Amino acid sequence: MVENLVERIRQKDQRAMSQLYQMYIRELSSVCYRYVPSETDAKDVLQNSFVKIFTSITTIDYRSDESLKGWMKKIVVNEALSFLRERKRLLIAEQDTEATQISDDVEPQTRDISDDELHRLISELPDGYRTVVNLHVFEGCPHKKIAAMLGITESTSASQLYFAKRVLVKRISELIDGKR
Repeated sequence: MVENLVERIRQKDQRAMSQLYQMYIRELSSVCYRYVPSETDAKDVLQNSFVKIFTSITTIDYRSDESLKGWMKKIVVNEALSFLRERKRLLIAEQDTEATQISDDVEPQTRDISDDELHRLISELPDGYRTVVNLHVFEGCPHKKIAAMLGITESTSASQLYFAKRVLVKRISELIDGKR
C-alpha cells in the first residue's frame, strides 16, 4: 500500500500526499518535538520536512515501508537541526553546577517514571544536551557522527551526553521523591 502511495506521490497526486502525511504525522511529530520542544517552531519544522519529503520522494529507491519511514525520519531530524542552527539555538552547554552535583557512577533510573515524564525532562534540558541525547540515544548515532552533524568535537559530544545524563539523574530522583 505504501509503495503505491509513493508512486502516486511521484505523479503529484495530492490525495496520496495527504494519506502519507496522515500515516506518519504522529511518529514524525514525536521525533520533531524531541529536538524542537516549542509547538509553533516544531510545526514549522514539520511543514518544511514534509515539503522536502514530497519534493524529494522522486529521488528515492523505494525498498520497504521501514526504509521509507527511516528516510522521512532522517529528513525531520536534519530539518530540526538546521532550524536550531539557523536560530542560534544549538548552543553547546558548558559544564553546569546542577550536573556536577551528581556522582559519576549513577545512571538514570527511568523504570519508575512514565515515557511522557521522561520526554518532558529531556525536553527541558539545555539545547546542546537535549540534541546530543536525542542523536545518541534515540537515533543511535556515534559521537563521531554527532560531532560532524553539529560541527563540534567528539569529546564535546561525549561530554554533552555525560552532563545530560547527570542532570537527568538529578531531575528523575527529584520527580520520584516528589511522588512519594
